[in-house]
Amino acid sequence: MEATGDDPVLTRAIKKSAWRLIPFLVLMLLLAFLDRVNIGFVKLAFQRDTGLSEAAYAFGAGVFFIGYALFEVPSNLVLRRFGARVWLARIMVTWGLISAAVMYSYNEWVFYILRFLLGVAEAGLYPGILYFLTCWFPAKQRARATGLFYLGVPLSLVVGSPLSGWLLQFDGVLGLKDWQFVLVVEGLAAAVVGVIAYFYLCDRPADASWLSPDERRALAAEIEREEQLKAREVQHSALGVLKDPRVIAFILIYFCFQVGTSPFSFFFPSKLASAMGGKVDLTVGLLLALPWLCSAIMTRLATVYADRHNNHRLVAFWLVVFGVLASAAVSFTNNPWLLIIAFCIAVPGLTASQPVFWSLPTNYLSGVGAASGIAFIVSLGNLGAFFSPQIKTWADQIVGNSSIGYLVLSIIAAGAAAILIGLKESKASRALAQTRAA
Repeated sequence: MEATGDDPVLTRAIKKSAWRLIPFLVLMLLLAFLDRVNIGFVKLAFQRDTGLSEAAYAFGAGVFFIGYALFEVPSNLVLRRFGARVWLARIMVTWGLISAAVMYSYNEWVFYILRFLLGVAEAGLYPGILYFLTCWFPAKQRARATGLFYLGVPLSLVVGSPLSGWLLQFDGVLGLKDWQFVLVVEGLAAAVVGVIAYFYLCDRPADASWLSPDERRALAAEIEREEQLKAREVQHSALGVLKDPRVIAFILIYFCFQVGTSPFSFFFPSKLASAMGGKVDLTVGLLLALPWLCSAIMTRLATVYADRHNNHRLVAFWLVVFGVLASAAVSFTNNPWLLIIAFCIAVPGLTASQPVFWSLPTNYLSGVGAASGIAFIVSLGNLGAFFSPQIKTWADQIVGNSSIGYLVLSIIAAGAAAILIGLKESKASRALAQTRAA
């Protein structure tokens, strides 16, 4: 990661922190996202054995985000109080164990309860790490740091798609069905990494044993200077962020993101498998890894470009536009190769735009407002992922076409582009940009 300014001590501190923290944070997000969406990979086998209807599956897939939304803000405030090391480790261990327990979902109510509890357990991880990054990386490097961390999402599908397809071949191992084996292996992996996180992470630069005393002081001073710049513009209480129109705009943008990206995990695997005339297997998993590989590449390119040119809003806008158009195209074809092409544009567009977008709220919010504001954006915005499967199922049933729902979801996702293009730059962002230029 490139450093900020000409201070060689600060440069070294940022590079060391990036190499130390980001790969492990990527692993955490990779496992979190994989455990959140692996129900999409086992969908056909899961419904075959349990007899769950499409409506029951859609509700169970989405109810995760209700638990997630309810506990997101309290979880992030607890993290700020007790530190990332303890709280992120707790999150990973509990969600890993509950994810594995979804193997017992032999009726719809057990499925609903476990998916809801999985959301409760995971609440706070994503906003917690976003807040954690504001404590370690200055604004000029934050989009890149966030983008590197966000690589956990595409990598979870690059690795997770073929992995889940491969694990589905182990039907009967340890007396488990194929879909149960997938859930157990991937869930327990998260719990193990959670235990490691307790000993590996560090809450703030001042406590970092891998930095020299000069590096600790330089990095801590730079972070504190930026916090003071943001605090001069506006200061929020934990709930006061919800009175800020800019924060409301951020929530709506993130809501539209989640409406648009939810089908990538919950419905694209089964759609591609059906188009190929079969089931989700290793071949389908490998093909589905391609869009997420494109997403990983685009995430890196977009965040570096946006940081260098300080135009995060416009970069996010154009990524959303291309992503929405490609996602809408999914409604008009069942050709597997055309679907893969559409996926390879839609997935990077609507996922790589998100780490670029996160520079907007993190450059604006500070202190308690940052902890609660980021959590509110994630928690309320993630309700879009709850409503997305319901909207798709409803639209499909109304029209009598199992593909029309993708078009409806794409139209809603386009709202993110509309809000982004109308959003004005904050004074804090301009002040930070002027400081960088100086």
